[in-house]
Amino acid sequence: MAERMVGKQAPRFEMDAVMTNKEFGKVSLEENMKNDKWTVLYFYPMDFTFVCPTEITALSDRYEEFEDLDAEVVGVSTDTIHTHLAWINTSRDDNGLGELNYPLAADTNHKVAKDYGVLIEEEGIALRGLFIISPEGELMHSTINHNNVGRDVDEVLRVLQALQTGGLCPANWKPGQNTL
Repeated sequence: MAERMVGKQAPRFEMDAVMTNKEFGKVSLEENMKNDKWTVLYFYPMDFTFVCPTEITALSDRYEEFEDLDAEVVGVSTDTIHTHLAWINTSRDDNGLGELNYPLAADTNHKVAKDYGVLIEEEGIALRGLFIISPEGELMHSTINHNNVGRDVDEVLRVLQALQTGGLCPANWKPGQNTL
């Protein structure tokens, strides 16, 4: 049986990543916490696939909305930073990513995917897991999709905003509506 993670401290991570300037760097939960930022950490199966670029670019295209909510977005797969960079350097017209507004991290040892419960061990890839972590390091939200189904950016933003209200948000709550 899987152990509950929501409501507990999120597993800490530090990974190599391709940064927005296309240079190699590091991303870490500790750094986001130190900067008093929310973290939207999401996993996808692998580079150069079909569903993945649709959601990676959709999140990138709406990155300013996450930034306005004091959230850092981090995309993760078990591919290398070199594969990430090659995919970023491939245009969207050619099934690439083009310019991205947030880093793509490489979980090549599979530790972070395993810590977050999304690793398909026999394949060495991650499920489509998405986690929202508070600036204090508490894991506030978790969703895991089958790899055939991409995520909805509107819903990610809605959940982030709901969590940030600090209140009780009823079913179908939308930003700007009253909490309970």
